Amino acid sequence: MHSLSTKTASGIGAVALVSLSLTISGQQTATSRIVSAANSFLATLDAKQRAIVIYAFNDEEQRKRWSNLPVAMVPRGGISLKEMNANQRAAAMALVASALSPTGFEKVQQIMEGDEVNKNTDTGPPPGNGGPPGRRDRGGPPQFRNGPIFGKDLYYVSILGTPSEKNPWMLQFGGHHLALNITIAGERGILTPTLTGAQPALYTLNGKTVRPLGRESDQALDLLNALDENQRKKAILSYHLADLVLGPGQDGKTIQPEGLKASGMNERQRALLLDVISEWSGIIHESAAAARLAEIKAGLDETWFAWSGPTTAAPGKNITAYYRIQGPKLVIEYAPQRLGGDPAMHVHTMYRDPTNDYGRHLTAE
Repeated sequence: MHSLSTKTASGIGAVALVSLSLTISGQQTATSRIVSAANSFLATLDAKQRAIVIYAFNDEEQRKRWSNLPVAMVPRGGISLKEMNANQRAAAMALVASALSPTGFEKVQQIMEGDEVNKNTDTGPPPGNGGPPGRRDRGGPPQFRNGPIFGKDLYYVSILGTPSEKNPWMLQFGGHHLALNITIAGERGILTPTLTGAQPALYTLNGKTVRPLGRESDQALDLLNALDENQRKKAILSYHLADLVLGPGQDGKTIQPEGLKASGMNERQRALLLDVISEWSGIIHESAAAARLAEIKAGLDETWFAWSGPTTAAPGKNITAYYRIQGPKLVIEYAPQRLGGDPAMHVHTMYRDPTNDYGRHLTAE
C-alpha cells in the first residue's frame, strides 16, 4: 500500500515510551475517542489519499521514518497538511488532539508555529554548518531545492494498521523538530519514541512570547539549583555533550546511567525531578499520563539526573546545557544545538522507554 510522499516538509524533533491505561471519565474510553477521531479523519480522504496514509502495522521502514531534520533531508511517509483541504486538516489535527493532553497539544502547535516563523524569517542556520539549509540555498535532493522547507503545513500524518479498540495500531505525526509515535493496543497506549524540538525556541506570536520547550528548560534549572554542593558534583558531568545520544536512528542503543541518583535526593528534589519528567510524560492525554507517571515513580530510586554545560540562564531564556534523566523505563534528553547560532534558540529533546519502544512489549503480549 505504499509509495513514500516526496512533498517538502520539516522534521522532528523527542521521546520515549509509556505503559498506560487509556480510560477516561464517562462512558467513552480514550481508545474509543482516538479510534473515532481516526475514522473521522480517514473518512475525509479519497481512496488515493487513504492509500498514502495507511501502512501495514508491521511496516518497520515506516515505523522508523522520523527525524529532527526537515523533510527535504529525511522524507516522511503519509500525507502532509499542505496536501489536505481545510476540512481534512481540521480532522487531522482533531485526531492528534484526541491522543494528547491540552498542554501536550499546545506544545505541538507551538513547535509548528515556530517552524512557520522559520519559514517567514529565515532564522535557520546557513548551509554548510550542520544545520538545515537556508531559504536561499536549499541543498539536499534536487526536488527540494525550490520552495519552502519550513512551515506548519509541512507536517505529516500516517497510520500503521487499522484503527481499532482491540487490535494494535499506530498513529504517527511529525515534521521538523517533531515526531509523535503513538501505539494503541486495546486500552493501553505508548507515546514512544517521541522527539520534540524547537527552532526558534523563543519567538513572539500575536504580541506574546512563546517558548515551546520553556518549562523543560526552567524546571530542570530549578532542580539543579536545588541540589547541594555534593549533589551538584555528582550531577554535573566532567565532559561536554552536544547532541542527543538516543536520537533518530538510535533505536535499541543503550547508555550507561550517570550523574546523581534520585535515591540520593530529598523529597523536594525528587518532586522537582518529577516536574521535569512530567513535561514529556504529560504530552499524552491526562489519564494515560497519570498511569505513566505512576510507573516512573515506581522506579524513581533507580532514576539518574545528569547535567553537562553552563549552570545558569538569563531569566526568560532557555538553558544552553545538555541534561539527561534515565531510569529503568525512561530516558529523557535535552540538547541545545551549538552549530549555526545561539544554542538557547535551537533545542532537540528525546523521550524514550528503552523497554517498550513503539509499544513492542504490549504488542508482543
